Amino acid sequence: MPEIPLDRRRVLVAGVVALLLLVVAGKLLLRPARPAVPPPVRVAARAGHTPATTLFVDVVGAVRRPGLYRLKDGSRVADAVARAGGPTPKAQIELLNLAARIADGEQVVVPRRGLGGAVAASGGAVAAGPVHLNSATLEQLDALPGVGPVTAQKILDYRQQHGAFASVEELDAVSGIGPARLEQLKELVAP
Repeated sequence: MPEIPLDRRRVLVAGVVALLLLVVAGKLLLRPARPAVPPPVRVAARAGHTPATTLFVDVVGAVRRPGLYRLKDGSRVADAVARAGGPTPKAQIELLNLAARIADGEQVVVPRRGLGGAVAASGGAVAAGPVHLNSATLEQLDALPGVGPVTAQKILDYRQQHGAFASVEELDAVSGIGPARLEQLKELVAP
């Protein structure tokens, strides 16, 4: 067997390699074992039961991803539109009150340009579907029978101060809308 001359450089390299192997082996052997307790299991909420802080909102119209979204209590129309991917280039976002609070079960309709509001029809009749109190514009509310521009503005002011309408009956709290007017509007509006 031939002898291999051991010079300092080879001894030093061999020592460093041996030290690295010992460090790696030590880390592998001394690594803490995985915990014996399994990770926590997420339990689904009971059917029909949602936490009080969760709102469900249907966002439709000129948004990138229309659909049903969960939002935190106290969210605004702007939050709902953002969750739906934001408005499309054809959206007429200035017709929405982005600062209005969202109510559970509400539908936010983002209008498209060129549809002219889609609420008022000729002769003062209301076109297909109810006017949604939580997303209606001044013009849409003004088009309702018996509601002029002053009362329409009072409805918008009430919505701004108190948040989204939870029911149509809440219109009774708006100055200028009494029981007779409320009865007349019940079939034409929705929260």
